[in-house]
Amino acid sequence: MEELLRTSEVEIRYGSLPVVQGVSIRVNSGQCVSVLGSNGSGKSSLLRGIMGAQRVSKGEIFWKKREIQGLRTEAIVKLGLVYVPEQKMLFGPLSVLENLMLGAYLIKDQELIRANLKHVFELFPRLEERIYQRASTLSGGEQQMLAIGRGLMSNPKLLMLDEPSLGLSPLLVKELLGTVARLKQEGIPILLVEQNVKEALHIADYGYVLQAGRLVLEGPSSELLASDLIRSAYLGL
Repeated sequence: MEELLRTSEVEIRYGSLPVVQGVSIRVNSGQCVSVLGSNGSGKSSLLRGIMGAQRVSKGEIFWKKREIQGLRTEAIVKLGLVYVPEQKMLFGPLSVLENLMLGAYLIKDQELIRANLKHVFELFPRLEERIYQRASTLSGGEQQMLAIGRGLMSNPKLLMLDEPSLGLSPLLVKELLGTVARLKQEGIPILLVEQNVKEALHIADYGYVLQAGRLVLEGPSSELLASDLIRSAYLGL
């Protein structure tokens, strides 16, 4: 498998406070990799650091073996890394369709844009039902669908999802993570940050566990599901 993304001993600070401390992860082509941990463990900060939205104070980040830390976020997006943040960052006054089309702003091929739009509506039929509805009037689950759909409109070479199930009902969590599993089956590489540890590991090929900004455990998902740390700290077993 081709190496896509690799972080090496990355450190991120908020002022003098270290929030990510010496974290090294890797994502290969065709893989879904999950970064797990409780609130405040540094998961989202790591994603923002990869995307150039948060300064990396130490360490290196590579995309296809090219060093990318220090690049502007726009340049990283042009390489094919797509970040769907926890906050969704939708344009509330704009319609579902307008938000989706904003995700395709780098694509000039109109036929490809139409194909991507069709794919998004196949994944999320409710978005097609609400195609001209303002994003601000959607439910929380529909807004998350829209945020992921907008990311898919740009033909991502790596899709980075930050807590996609946060705040959703158990039924919607199952539906949304089922869609993430389908995207993995379609061959889209995914870096998934999730608090739903069991569900995330059932989707992912490999996982990393952060505690207080440090990497404390990593391995194939099947091994992590059987580990004492995961079972006691996250699964209540």
